[in-house]
Amino acid sequence: MANKQAEHKTEKDKLLPRLRRKYPALDHVLRANDAFNERYGEHYAAAITYFSVLSVIPILMVAFAVIGLVIGRNQLVMNEITRGIDRSVPPGLNDVVNDIVDTATRSAGGLGLVGLGIALYAGIGWMSNLRDALTAQWGQEKKQIPIVTKTLKDLAALAGLGLALLVSFALTAVGGGLGRVLLEQAGLEGQPWTALLRATTILLSLVANMLVFLWVISRLPREKVAIRAAVKGAAIASIGFVLLQQLATFYLAGVSQKPAFAVFGPVLGLLVFANLVSRFLLFVTAWTATAWENQAGVIAPPVPVTIRPQVHVRRGPSVASAAGLLGVGGLLGAGLTWLRRR
Repeated sequence: MANKQAEHKTEKDKLLPRLRRKYPALDHVLRANDAFNERYGEHYAAAITYFSVLSVIPILMVAFAVIGLVIGRNQLVMNEITRGIDRSVPPGLNDVVNDIVDTATRSAGGLGLVGLGIALYAGIGWMSNLRDALTAQWGQEKKQIPIVTKTLKDLAALAGLGLALLVSFALTAVGGGLGRVLLEQAGLEGQPWTALLRATTILLSLVANMLVFLWVISRLPREKVAIRAAVKGAAIASIGFVLLQQLATFYLAGVSQKPAFAVFGPVLGLLVFANLVSRFLLFVTAWTATAWENQAGVIAPPVPVTIRPQVHVRRGPSVASAAGLLGVGGLLGAGLTWLRRR
């Protein structure tokens, strides 16, 4: 029985290398998983989740304060941006996000210096952990950076990510809102053009998500990465993010019937969704970094070395040997002379 189990284990061990050689995509996923675990992906995802939940309200307060100053409190634009944020989370968390957005919108005018400082502190802490995690998944060496320089760079990265998200929401809002307006003006509402508009909106949403993930994967690591090296990862992250939204929706629908959900459900749902997105983002980054075309640090095998032993044959003693023999002869002669005198 033990021999059969050992043979089965041996065959199983041989099967995986054969599958990896046969299917390069499977080999790539397994290499990415090994890199994700070796570079502490789980720990970084937990840290990002914690700081995400801790920072979401202050960051939204600052974001809506800035948006209110830029657009002059245009309610139509504000509604479109809010709708875009609402579409970015699973339906089970819509109420939580809407409450946060409403609170941030009402409090944006009286944010004050203290509120701004707290929001910036929380946002910079979240961005610092996110950048450290992405840097680790790219296999980059963690360097000691002066605290002031690091803080300023993280602040600039936070502003850049906020701008990328704003462009993403605006792109999706323009695609949907402008399309509906044009259909209403042309009197084609309710016609088959509506299905085309819906498909176009979904496509624009995927493109917008891809642009955001492209920025995150290639520009947020401490050492910048070539954008072309992150295009495939950004495309996969864009599609996977939509699938994660659906998965979180099914999960929240399953637990919403339990009595404990009324108390802890929204917070747990937000934690679960943030952790899923964090893990997925770091794994996609590890997958991108382990692609063969991105392996800049791979060391080529050394050139074969040919060993040729050289043998030199000399006739007669060398100069050093002759000097040594003369010295020994002189000592022997002096010794014999002394004995003869005795």
